[in-house]
This record gives sequence, structure tokens and C-alpha cells, in this order.
Amino acid sequence: MHRYTGRQGMTAGAGSVACAALALMIFGFAAPAGAQGAPDGWEPERLADGQPNIQGMWNNTRAMFTPLELPEELAGRDDITTDELRERASERGSGRIERSEWRGHENNRGGVGGYGLYWFDWYFDEPTDIGQASIIVDPPNGRVPERTADARERIALNMAQLHDSYANMETGDRCISRGVLGMMMPTEYNNGTLILQPPGYVVFHSEMIHNARIIPIDDTPHVDDGIRQWEGDPRGRWEGNTLVIESTNFRAVRNMRGPTAGTRSRQSEAQRIVERITIVGPDALRYSVTMDDPETYTGPWTASFPYDRDDNYLQFEYACHEGNYSVPNALAGARVEEAEP
Repeated sequence: MHRYTGRQGMTAGAGSVACAALALMIFGFAAPAGAQGAPDGWEPERLADGQPNIQGMWNNTRAMFTPLELPEELAGRDDITTDELRERASERGSGRIERSEWRGHENNRGGVGGYGLYWFDWYFDEPTDIGQASIIVDPPNGRVPERTADARERIALNMAQLHDSYANMETGDRCISRGVLGMMMPTEYNNGTLILQPPGYVVFHSEMIHNARIIPIDDTPHVDDGIRQWEGDPRGRWEGNTLVIESTNFRAVRNMRGPTAGTRSRQSEAQRIVERITIVGPDALRYSVTMDDPETYTGPWTASFPYDRDDNYLQFEYACHEGNYSVPNALAGARVEEAEP
């Protein structure tokens, strides 16, 4: 069952969000049907163009509590217990709760950093063990490889000049793109993805920054090398019940949200992403993605996690106000600081 998120709350109104939150806290909801396995001998139905049918609304909220990288204290572990997930969720949530309560104080003029708790899926959901100790499954240590020396230098330089220009600011803060990984990987809210399959295509409509990726299912060549896009140029094919998507022609981005919380990264034109979406049951998908950007990371890395079908999930407009207000406000504040003696 979908938990109303903050972006949806902005659209639906505070009253409806408060009612939804109250209902959730009082009554609770059952686990998504996607947690169920496939019956023996089950095969997905086929569409008219031969594609296995994966159309519908999906979310990866169940994977939200699993750490992206394998924590050092869990080195060598293949799984993490529900109690350990609860403890980690409590630690992560305590800071959010503190900032949220502080922001709500009447004397908080000038304060920043707090969100209303109804924005976050983890505020309503019980941590669930997805059978792995980290979202990163390769390298074997469960950690994102080190960035290259050049990437570290460029990121540091950009951060030092962060508010010199809007072009230096993170693309997510500018409400443009969080990249392929930012659209598909679990986060604190807006984890819904609508999948459509018009003949010859698969469309992923992500709730995170309202992007729709239109993926041809054919062997046509990628666009000309001079054409660069935020989420690259994808081509898909089916290998049995696994949809394989290879994306190239990425636009170079100097400041994009990193794979780990609170980090910044960059996206180079050399980046290549391979996604594998495997049908594992009527209401369950396994999503795996391999990132290979030799100009940013010292080696490729792979993440994997489940998607569950959720017919009750409602997508709303991602009313991203930061691009309208935060960017000019941040730049204006930087100019004021520069003018100070």
C-alpha cells in the first residue's frame, strides 16, 4: 500500500496528508503483494508485440531501509536482520525528527534543513528484510569503488565554487534530473514507478522528478555521439523474462547527487549503465543496475533490489519548488556574503 509522500502532500493538500497519516498510524496496512513468490510453472502473459507484460505501478519502498553500502560492522555478512534494520532506521530518523520539530517552532526564522515527517516513507513503514545486507552487490565488499583522482579534484573544485553560478549547483536541487540511478533506486520518498509498454517500447514514468524514460525495444544504433542527454540514450531487449537496458550518450554533469547519502558526484560522457529487470513473479521484479564510468569511479559497481507491484500507489506531480526558489535564493545569499567586509 502506498504511503503518502511529501511531494504528493504538496499537491494533495496538508489536510488530506494529515488524514492519510492518521489512518496509517491507527490502522496500518498489509505488506505489498509483490513480496509473494511466483506459483510453480507460472509464466508472465505476453503482449501483442511479444513482450512479457510488466505494465502497472511498482515501488521499491521495501528496499528503502537496506543500506546502500555494506556497513563496516557487517563486513562479511550476506544479510541484515529486521532488528538491525529497525535500529538503523531509528538512528537515521532521529535527526530528521529533531530537525522537523525544530523547524516547526515559531521562532525558527533563518533556520533551514527540516522537512515535515509526512514527506518520508520510512515514517510510516516498518523496516523489512529483503534478504541482503546492502543494495550494492558488486564489488564483493558491498562498497562503491573509490572515485578517480581526477573526479575527486573536479568535485572538490566545483564544491568550492558551488554558488558562483547556478550551473555549479546539483542538478537535483535545480529540479532537472537525479540521473538514472536517482530515478530508479530506493530513497526516502517518491519511490513509485509506472511502467507502460506501447508496441516496441517500454516507458518508465518515475515519480522522482516526474521523468519518463522512453526505451525502444529494438537493435537500432544509439544516437550520434554529439547528442548527449541527462539520462543517456537507452536501448532495450528481452532475454527471456529479463529486460536488459543499455544506456550511453550521457551528458557530462559537474554536480550530481552521489550514490551514497549526502555525497556529490559527477557524470562523464564515458558513463555506461546496464539495467536488468527480471520478472520473478506476478507481482515482483528484481532490478539490477551496473554503473561503469571510468572517468568517475576506479571500477564498475552493481546494485540490486526488489520492486513490488502496488496497484494502490498514486503518483502525483513532483512539485519541485527548489528550482523556482532555492537556486536564486542561494545565489543571492552568496552575493550578500561576498559583499560583507
